[in-house]
Amino acid sequence: MPDTTPATSSVLPALSALTTQAERLIELGVHEIAGLPATDIRTFAAAAEAAAGGDGALLAVHPDRAPASALAPLLRRDDKPGFVVTDMADVDGFAPCTVELPEAPLHLLTGLDRGDHIANWSPDEALPALTEENRTPLLLTEGIHWVLQQPAALERNRCFMTIGSRLLKADGTLDARTPAIWISNGTGRDGRERRNAPKVGWCWWGNRHTWLGFASATGRRGGEFQDPGGSREQRKVLVAEPRA
Repeated sequence: MPDTTPATSSVLPALSALTTQAERLIELGVHEIAGLPATDIRTFAAAAEAAAGGDGALLAVHPDRAPASALAPLLRRDDKPGFVVTDMADVDGFAPCTVELPEAPLHLLTGLDRGDHIANWSPDEALPALTEENRTPLLLTEGIHWVLQQPAALERNRCFMTIGSRLLKADGTLDARTPAIWISNGTGRDGRERRNAPKVGWCWWGNRHTWLGFASATGRRGGEFQDPGGSREQRKVLVAEPRA
């Protein structure tokens, strides 16, 4: 078994209000990537914020609408854009696995944790531990959304895997690669110009890394929230089938 001694964790600042997060996504053009009117994101965020009372939730777009390949370049660190490693051209094929995702264009994640305390575990070891704690692993796109809204979530020696996303191979087995988000050292094929840039890459399912935790949440919710401008009987529902 891996060392279970809790790692030293950084105390992250609280996430911005959902309405502020909505404006951030719109500023970055995520609504255009997702094919959503900006007003839909604003309405969803305002209604969810009124219903949830500002509980530190993260606003995320369904990966079928905003894939990792489109979101990763929006990341920034030291004014350098994020990127996907060259040997992960199939990044958008990493889909939700053992994760129930709301069938809606937008959803919320609650109780985010970077998993510093289980750094140096393998994904194979971490997944059952998270399940036992009633936590759900983040998808790669959800991890990117987190760093877009809270860049401090990505620190040197305290980065994270997103093991809610797996790639199903043609033979029906799971690819041994596991997506992760960390900070480039500017070595190898990354190129020196990418040193300190946010990096979407992968690690083997059975390997351990001292500097990678496992991002997770207490749950997801989406769909129905009371319209803040309406009565108790009037509800605003944003539910749509994800794009094919």
